[in-house]
Amino acid sequence: MIDSGYRAVWIFAMFDLPTDTKKARKDYTQFRKNLIKDGFSMVQYSVYVRHCASEENANVHFNRVKNFLPPDGEVRLIQVTDKQFERMQIFWGKRRKPTPEPPKQLELF
Repeated sequence: MIDSGYRAVWIFAMFDLPTDTKKARKDYTQFRKNLIKDGFSMVQYSVYVRHCASEENANVHFNRVKNFLPPDGEVRLIQVTDKQFERMQIFWGKRRKPTPEPPKQLELF
């Protein structure tokens, strides 16, 4: 089966968490570590992304993130298709950088 780019999705986790107390910093650090442990990668400060092979797989990761939400602050999750992610434009100063390639699909026979 050839992937059309509409089945695979990306999850963005965007968050604004307090860091004004020792406990808040610990919660922030734990949340960030949990995102990384679940396969998310940082694309900007407080913006992490994860590739998922399907919408069903994305739902699994949405639920995982919900299970380790910190008690304070704001977390937003959004899902975009592979094709939508591909159209992202990245700028460094005035130069445009290419959008990162999606991970290769693992094939098991």
